[in-house]
Amino acid sequence: MKYKVLIADDEKEIRNLLRLYLENDGFEVCDVASGEEVTPAMDSFKPDVILLDVMMPGKDGIHVLKDIRAVSNIPVMIISARTADAERILGLNVGADDYICKPFNPLEVVARVKSSLRRFYALGSSEGKKELITLGDLELDTEKCQLFKNGVPMELTSVEFKIMELFMKHPGKVYTKQQIYEYAWGEDYFVADNNIMVAISKLRTKLDEDASKYIKTLRGLGYRLEA
Repeated sequence: MKYKVLIADDEKEIRNLLRLYLENDGFEVCDVASGEEVTPAMDSFKPDVILLDVMMPGKDGIHVLKDIRAVSNIPVMIISARTADAERILGLNVGADDYICKPFNPLEVVARVKSSLRRFYALGSSEGKKELITLGDLELDTEKCQLFKNGVPMELTSVEFKIMELFMKHPGKVYTKQQIYEYAWGEDYFVADNNIMVAISKLRTKLDEDASKYIKTLRGLGYRLEA
């Protein structure tokens, strides 16, 4: 099976470079040069993952990402020349699965595309037995890849689900940022401290109005789940 990658970037050189490396690695690629072209390309090409630039003419990448998240949880990786922490955090908060800064190593982009696909589509796999993990008012269904609070399903991204799976399998255990990154992002090299901070913050907001009720921070150590 060939996975499909949609590239949205107004720089032709960037699109051609990414296309070259992705196709050499066996991916099927479609590319567009503006934000307005993303939705029609999604409908016709049906990509498995999207590489999305932020600064494009017309509709920018952040607005495009909001549109995507309104209808789909497909993996979206932002590739942007905006490298400030505030920009990265904004992209992750809006729903990006990853944020890669320009200039980039195209081999790293390919590796992170593969990691994102493994993480996302492993969640939809029916392999293995069904497991229900219950902790207080939380229940995690590992077969349906769904978290419930008091019986009500919660909308989580693939990364958020993996973090909760890690926490709920070992409640009370302290996990370092490195351990969380390796499990949730599927990568053995720690590259994005902000990614973890944003994911934890979003999880806390979704779990309860009291941000400190479930996920505790242990300064200098990491995080643990209490329920």
